[in-house]
Amino acid sequence: MKQQMDEESIKALVSYRLKRAKETLHEADILMKDSCYNAAVNRLYYACYYAVIALLVKNHIAAQTHDGVKQMFGLHFIVTGKIDRKYSRFYSQLFNDRMSGDYDDFLFYDRDMLSELRPKSAEFIALIESILSEA
Repeated sequence: MKQQMDEESIKALVSYRLKRAKETLHEADILMKDSCYNAAVNRLYYACYYAVIALLVKNHIAAQTHDGVKQMFGLHFIVTGKIDRKYSRFYSQLFNDRMSGDYDDFLFYDRDMLSELRPKSAEFIALIESILSEA
């Protein structure tokens, strides 16, 4: 069983995860510039994932898997109305796109798809960051 973190540790982990979210968003930009679109989708997903982890940690919500993170995000923030459902749909889509891009054969994402996903990812992260700054 994991130990409980004190508030200072939680604050440090939340800050670290948000920093990783922004760094990973930047990594996606670099990959997009070099036309590495499947890898860019992967990085966009992880950027959003790190932001969701920060939100869960801040609220003392544990999740052990990517599916668990998705479920806890939905249960504690979407179902309760704290976050609009469109963000849950987006996060689920990004999760599925990442899985397909990483594991499906002969699947190639393109600039048009990324031109939609990139700004939505930045919006998603900014929303979570604003929620965290209110708390």
